[in-house]
Amino acid sequence: MAELAYRQEGEFLLPELEVEKPVNLGKYGLLRLAYLKEHRPIFYNRLILEGTLGRHLAEIDQAANQRLALLMPQMQKSMGITESMKARDPMKWAGLMNNAKHQVEETILVELVYS
Repeated sequence: MAELAYRQEGEFLLPELEVEKPVNLGKYGLLRLAYLKEHRPIFYNRLILEGTLGRHLAEIDQAANQRLALLMPQMQKSMGITESMKARDPMKWAGLMNNAKHQVEETILVELVYS
């Protein structure tokens, strides 16, 4: 953990904080932000004070998207979802794809976002 510098303002010592550059977050980064604010406020405040909140959220978002890209083809294969099924029975294909994505996202949320 980085040491904070403080400055005297009257009777108070105030931390010298650097403003973090804004980060464009995706779905998983925003979900992680909401989770930290509500369920892990001490960790959330520590990240703010260290100036690493944006970087942390961006890392979670990137890792979650990479995991989604890795797991979706595996899930499709295990569920027997193919392009020929898409042409033959598009409604069944769409339902199975939604189910696969839901299962993969549930794994991502448990492993990365809500931990």
